[in-house]
Amino acid sequence: MAYGGVPDSLVDMVETKAVPPDAQPATARTLGLPQATALILGSIVGVGIFNLPYSLAGIGPISIVAMVLTTVGALALALMFAALSRRLPADGGPYAYARAAFGNGVGFANAWSYWITAWAGNAAIVTGWVFYVEHFVNKDGVRIWSIVIALIGLWIPAAINLSGVKNMGTVQVWTTVIKFIPLVIMATVGLLFISTANYTPWNVSEQSNLSAIGSAMAICLFSYLGVETAAVAAAKVRDPERNIPRATVFGTLASAAVYLLSMVAVFGIVPTSELAKDENKASYSIAANTMVGSGHWAGDLVALAVIVSGIGALNGWTMICAEMPYAAAKDGLFPTAFGRMSSRQVPAVGIIASTVLASVAMVVSYLGTSGATVFNTLVLMTGITAAVPYGFSALAQLKWRWHDHRELHTPRFARDAAVAVLALFFSILFIWYSRNTGQEHWYVTWGPFLMAGAAFLIGIPVYLAMRSRMTQPAPVPPYR
Repeated sequence: MAYGGVPDSLVDMVETKAVPPDAQPATARTLGLPQATALILGSIVGVGIFNLPYSLAGIGPISIVAMVLTTVGALALALMFAALSRRLPADGGPYAYARAAFGNGVGFANAWSYWITAWAGNAAIVTGWVFYVEHFVNKDGVRIWSIVIALIGLWIPAAINLSGVKNMGTVQVWTTVIKFIPLVIMATVGLLFISTANYTPWNVSEQSNLSAIGSAMAICLFSYLGVETAAVAAAKVRDPERNIPRATVFGTLASAAVYLLSMVAVFGIVPTSELAKDENKASYSIAANTMVGSGHWAGDLVALAVIVSGIGALNGWTMICAEMPYAAAKDGLFPTAFGRMSSRQVPAVGIIASTVLASVAMVVSYLGTSGATVFNTLVLMTGITAAVPYGFSALAQLKWRWHDHRELHTPRFARDAAVAVLALFFSILFIWYSRNTGQEHWYVTWGPFLMAGAAFLIGIPVYLAMRSRMTQPAPVPPYR
């Protein structure tokens, strides 16, 4: 029997037995299944999807194919993290899996990489968020005011997180509800306003169809970052062995449905040439205005919803920015300051440090270029740094399931192994295609790799300083 419309195979993966609480105080676990699902939805559905039509307009409607393929990869990642969190519901998610499977060196590299993803992702989210704020103010896109608006967008969620997990969870639930309204409308009513003529030309880039799809996939991945956030925040989730897998699968499925349908609608409502214009950065607002045919009220309402959505995404990711180094600090891999809790029982050092780094990354990107290129460079950088822990999580799953298969001959081996192989394949693809294609200057084309490489280099002295203090990973629990 299907559970809530979800196939038995998915429910089988996420059905688990309750386990006794660990040594952490129960009061610290304030996120139940609704809040954990809202964390997944709020982290996945930020502003990335609302900016994709503008970002992908230089490639064309063929980007819809890329979104379909990226959705397959995202669902594979969600199922993989659901299985991994069932076995090892450890704070830190991908970092914890890589460390348990391959040791402290690989664990540190994955923790550092994912931390880069979190704060650089916030820089990308806030850059896209500015597009919709500037639907109302700074309509000419004066760079200094764009930077000021972005800084406000980064530090409001930081203040919410510093006030406590309960406040963070409340904001996450309500912003998740609000952000789904324009997506659901576009994914349903919007389909009635499609003109098939807008899907041609299919590929407006100068690349082959295959290369265009690959380039678009690397950008689309950003819209799905967050499938692992409940696993990363395991220490704050009640009954993590049960709630994390469910939240991961249900949140990703809901996101995928509205993503695909709304993307089809926007590209079908607004011609690609119009989506590419700088004055049409707020793609969903333009589509909403086109649907109603008169005035700007529909676009204004959509823009307001996206602004709220962005605050929700930044709110969730700011928590994740602190949770990864917090988990690593407890294991001796990060400086001890990241492992200290404030009087509000939050890792304040991680929140503040991550927001400072996001602010710097955002400012540097704005100084180097403008428009969609700023957003895309940060998006592709986070795709690179996210694909590393995603790939190592897949390798950890393959290692453990191969051992289980030899020991237990479990019938689930083929399913779990196939999902992990698919997740690994997509992780490699995301890195391969993470270039700013069609740019005049080489440093803009390879900007995502240059920024990611510089961020990785900063981690080397940290690793050398912490190497002697690292504790050994605990034994991996048996598969159940």
